[in-house]
Parts: sequence; C-alpha cells; structure tokens
Amino acid sequence: MPTGVKITAEPRTGFGKGFARRTRKAGMVPAVLYGHGEQPRHIALPAKEFAAAIRHGGMTTVFDITVSDGHQTLALPKAIQRDALKDTYKHVDLIIVRHGEQVTVDVPVHIVGDAVRGTLVVTEHDTISITAEALHLPEHLEASIEGLDVGSRVTAADVKLPKGATLASDPETVIVVVSHAPTAEELEGPAVEVAEVEEGAVEGGEAAAGGQAAEAEKSQ
Repeated sequence: MPTGVKITAEPRTGFGKGFARRTRKAGMVPAVLYGHGEQPRHIALPAKEFAAAIRHGGMTTVFDITVSDGHQTLALPKAIQRDALKDTYKHVDLIIVRHGEQVTVDVPVHIVGDAVRGTLVVTEHDTISITAEALHLPEHLEASIEGLDVGSRVTAADVKLPKGATLASDPETVIVVVSHAPTAEELEGPAVEVAEVEEGAVEGGEAAAGGQAAEAEKSQ
C-alpha cells in the first residue's frame, strides 16, 4: 500500500512565541495535526526534512508522520507560515488523511508549449482545485499553449487531469490568455512623448532662469 513522505516528529507541550522561537532555534518547525474528529495534536517537525519535502512536492505532499510517543498518521499540509526573509518555516497546519480518502487541493499549473510568434501570453491563474485520492495527488498540472494565436485562452476545463481526479474549480476559470504583443513602436511611443514634455520643461526652466539673470544684472 502506498505511503507518504516518511518523517519523524516530537510531541510539543509548550506554546507561545517564546517556545516557538526555541523550537525553531533547535532546528524544528512547530506544527499542529487535526482532522477526522481527533483532538488537535501539537508536534514539532525536523525543519530540514520538512523543507526538502515541500520543495519537491509542495502543498500536495502527503506526510507519513511518526511521533516519538508512538502515534502515527498520514497528513497533508493545510497552511504553512513561512519567513520569506530568513527562508524558514514558522508554523505548519497539517490535516489528517486516510488511505483511499478523496481530498480537494489546489495544484500548481505549469504552462507548456509555445504560442504563435509575436503573441503575449498572460497568466490569469497559476493553480486550480482538484479532487483526488490523498495518496495520488499530482505535484503539478500542465496547460498547453502550443500553437495558440491572439484571442485564444486556456481554461481549467482544458487542463488534463490524472486518472481518478476530478476538477473542483469552475471549469470556466481562465488559466492563460494569448494576446497581441506590443510592437517596439508602441512601447516607445509614450517614452517619446514624455521626453518631449521634459525637454519643453527644461527649455521653459532655462528661459525663466535667463530672465532672472537679466533682472539681476539690471539691478546691479
């Protein structure tokens, strides 16, 4: 039977910002496990192993957690608090899942292929929601723009899903739009106008400065 990413954890009995800081300083990430009617269980996960798993599988990573007190469960990240400046994780909410259980998750969508040359591809949404078996969640989905021309768009309904998965997002959710790419002349147009205004402003400033200098000479 398939399992998730194996990871060990320690029970967590202390709470508050001070305890959380000490936990992170010790190389652990404060976390809470909940779901399926069970009482929330506060644990600490090894930071390096957790970060490596998330980098690989993102929010669709299912963890096979073994707590040092003997408790074992499968869990899926529900919410992650991250310190972007330090590139560390501050806290994790994990929801308990079971073998064979259907879960709904947001999955990243990667754009593949090339649209017609001279077009501009604009991404409207980079994730869509799907429902799938907890231990068979894709790391990402793909939306093809191969050969698409101006005016084309790709919606959630166009994204191919893995076997056994169903779309939970609105099928009309727009993933990408292919539009007209601005020409060099169109891009340069506003810049030329700004330059002309600035040049006029400079000339006006020089004229004003010249007038002030002339008045000063007369007064001397």
